[in-house]
Amino acid sequence: MSKPKVRIYTDGACSGNPGPGGWAALLDWNGKEKEISGSASHTTNNRMEMQAIIEALKTLKKPCEVDIYSDSALIVNAFTKGWIDGWIRKNWKKADKSPVENQDLWMDMLEAMKPHQVTWNKVKGHADDDRNNRVDRLAVEASKKAK
Repeated sequence: MSKPKVRIYTDGACSGNPGPGGWAALLDWNGKEKEISGSASHTTNNRMEMQAIIEALKTLKKPCEVDIYSDSALIVNAFTKGWIDGWIRKNWKKADKSPVENQDLWMDMLEAMKPHQVTWNKVKGHADDDRNNRVDRLAVEASKKAK
């Protein structure tokens, strides 16, 4: 039996970097959409981008084929170019031997991905992708609610 196919659009926003931030995701399954979002009082844009993906994957109730659409080159490249595998092999160190930032969230993301078959898609931010623009607006709104 094939796994359900889900498309997930994610984005993060931060007012200042660091500063109050928000994340948002749009899950699309079989023509049904679900929006989720949240915020943090003191965070970074990268952390909010990552949190959006983690929370979206945690929302799925069973293993799925997941297409993730993100405007974060860092996240998409980490998986499509194998960066994350190198970081793990090097005990979470980058090529310049400095520690990988946000290791806690990378580990959370890897854990959230485990039951799923994930495909990564890079979209251009603030461009003509309606769903990316929609999650951007939701993330900005969420960031304004950060305490």
